[in-house]
Amino acid sequence: MEMGQHMASLFILPVEWTSTMRVLQDKCEPTAYEDLEALFLNDMGAPITQLFDDFDPVPIGVASLAQVHVGHHKASGKRVAVKLQHPHLAEFCDIDIEMVDATLGWIKYWFPEFEFTWLGEEMRANLPKEMDFVHEANNAARTTIEFANQRTSLYIPKVVVASKRVLIMEYIQGGRVDDLEFLANSDIDRNKVAIELSRIFSQMVFVNGWFHADPHPGNLLIRPAGKDSKSPYNFEIVLLDHGLYFDMDSTLRVNYAKLWLSLIAPASPSVVADRRKYAALVGNIGPDLYPVFEAAITGRVALEGSWEETDDRTFKRASSMIDMVPQTDEEKDAIRNAVMNQDGVLLSVFDLLRRIPRRVLMVLKLNDLTRSLDYALMTTHSGVKLDAIPVQFVT
Repeated sequence: MEMGQHMASLFILPVEWTSTMRVLQDKCEPTAYEDLEALFLNDMGAPITQLFDDFDPVPIGVASLAQVHVGHHKASGKRVAVKLQHPHLAEFCDIDIEMVDATLGWIKYWFPEFEFTWLGEEMRANLPKEMDFVHEANNAARTTIEFANQRTSLYIPKVVVASKRVLIMEYIQGGRVDDLEFLANSDIDRNKVAIELSRIFSQMVFVNGWFHADPHPGNLLIRPAGKDSKSPYNFEIVLLDHGLYFDMDSTLRVNYAKLWLSLIAPASPSVVADRRKYAALVGNIGPDLYPVFEAAITGRVALEGSWEETDDRTFKRASSMIDMVPQTDEEKDAIRNAVMNQDGVLLSVFDLLRRIPRRVLMVLKLNDLTRSLDYALMTTHSGVKLDAIPVQFVT
């Protein structure tokens, strides 16, 4: 499940693969309430009825590791969200990881060019952390500190109680960040929402060196800002599920920033050389894979100087990220067709995924998720037609 969710977010894999696995991001079966009662009693030392005045047995959300219920917490007097890990998850975790390793090993043996063993390594390293809700609570506390004393729309729900398998936190009522009807009814400008999402996650990567690696729409809520809010806008963006974070050391952050500065600068021999230089420093990428790496970073076909000149003039290549026009469906199809049909391109994608340092791969995942959010918000810079939504939703 976790491996499929990760692959579903990778822009550079074919759409036939990612669309098939995308359902794993929000289509999970809930655990029976009776089993959750037993887990709660075991972990908290008291039954649910003793700690809550009321507790809704129907979950408001179900993910691969846990599900969330709403209740009224007696001790704090607050309406809270209660995240409960699926009871038998730990029992089968090691077995699942071994099965994944074995499966990927066989794939590598029979099809050496299709190398996915790095996915198993990621799962082995990160799954135990995501299964510890105390670790998640600590991540949330650190992120709150990172954004303290500044004007930001980011809001982190307060944790009430945390144990390894039970997390009780402040309940936040709002809409999905990509719910256009909710945004319109709340008089929230979707362009400003997109700008704030970009600013929040850019600060995490470029300034804090500590970033949330799974900001899919199910982990982001939006609500109107209250009178005590620090938000510069009339809304707050609520970030949920803090189980998966990664850090970036100063050297990597500086080189990654310089890579983006070179992508923003107009193409010239020195700028193109810098792009390749910093791609090598950031992603361990040589000239042979640089065009694929650039496409993964930018989500676009190519900039000037990225590919060898060919007779294919289907798309006019931009000089920099600044002068790119909104991406068309034709360009998206060209990227996918190149991956699926051109000799060697798909193998280059696999080679790229194998070579890139894991931290950088997580940054690519973050890029893809935020880029898809920008598209879903139908911003004026995303290239999405406003007539794709009902007229009454448009503000």
